[in-house]
Amino acid sequence: MNRRQFLLAAASAAAALPALSFSGRLFAAPANTPRFLLVFLRGGYDCNNVLVPYASDFYYDARPTLAIARPDPANASSAIALDADWGLNPVLRDSLYPLWQKRQLAFVPFAGTDDLSRSHFETQNHIESGEPATQHAGFRSGFLARLSGELTGVPSIAFTRNLPLSFQGAGKDIPNISLKTDPKAQFNARQAAILSGMYRGTPLEAATADGLALPSTISADLRNEMLKASGGAPSARSFASETRRIATLMRDQYRLGFVDVGGWDTHVNQGSVTGGLANNLRNLGEGLAAYAEELGETWADTTVVVLSEFGRTFRENGDKGTDHGHGTVHWVLGGNVRGGRIAGAQVAIQPSSLLQNRDYPVLTHYRDFLGGMFGRLWGLSPDRLQAVFPQARPRDLQLV
Repeated sequence: MNRRQFLLAAASAAAALPALSFSGRLFAAPANTPRFLLVFLRGGYDCNNVLVPYASDFYYDARPTLAIARPDPANASSAIALDADWGLNPVLRDSLYPLWQKRQLAFVPFAGTDDLSRSHFETQNHIESGEPATQHAGFRSGFLARLSGELTGVPSIAFTRNLPLSFQGAGKDIPNISLKTDPKAQFNARQAAILSGMYRGTPLEAATADGLALPSTISADLRNEMLKASGGAPSARSFASETRRIATLMRDQYRLGFVDVGGWDTHVNQGSVTGGLANNLRNLGEGLAAYAEELGETWADTTVVVLSEFGRTFRENGDKGTDHGHGTVHWVLGGNVRGGRIAGAQVAIQPSSLLQNRDYPVLTHYRDFLGGMFGRLWGLSPDRLQAVFPQARPRDLQLV
């Protein structure tokens, strides 16, 4: 077992961060280098009740109980008009809408993959691998890992309990740590003493110490940071607490990050401006707004992309929910984002424009979209972008 393998094993109870601590041994990237965070919504979120196609009569016909009302200044539960065709779910009024008004938020509808399996796991793996769907190599390499390999001085991290596929196969150690409140996320004193004793005097003694010390070190560092930032006020919700911690690390030490959020599979009683989906969206929006706030001035160098494995059926089902779909909507946020617009190719929303008479079609492939963005952020040449996304055709939507 090598140093990396040991710390990955320890991640089941703590978190793996090979040979790194937060005591200053990790070099800091230059202050003005781009920061990029990928937020993966696992479960296939219903984009149609986030970016609301209120200009479409078909939307209201297809969703008799789930549709969000057309924009109406007298109705606080109606969609917030973004342009003549699209509106925003009002549960995001206080969190994300101010970023839209500042032109720091954009949406890319009709986006996604060419995977038509409608399988959560298969499509998630395809996205995280970033490889052509017909030529993946057993999902042993992720596109963020390959991107990290193409970049110099861009320290990377996954804010997850286990290293996600996105960051696997980098050929170098990528740290991962979950910042969720989890009593199982660290060894107790007795367990730590036993484990330390097992590896005392071996080549893995230092790795053991690093792995065991990491959770408490982060806890102490970030507790002081959050108390200072919050002025004694409690954080909004659990995800907002997590993103504030993520912001601290991305601001000071990391430049390329990944975090995932579950709970988006809404087959039954999905709701519109109330219910399970609305609660998740409110939580997500507050977390993203907290991330922007915590970054402070460094928000100006930051880009966040929010995506999911697929969208959901345009029509609601018999259980007042939605089923696995295809095309979805990607979000792009950041202080450097050219936002306040709906970007990418679009079609009028009517029965004839649906894929297989049920889903949004994919007009912007996520590999092309992200490839174009990475090219602008880091000045990557076409050949280097091909190393990240083989056979992709990068499309610059000029969002950064």
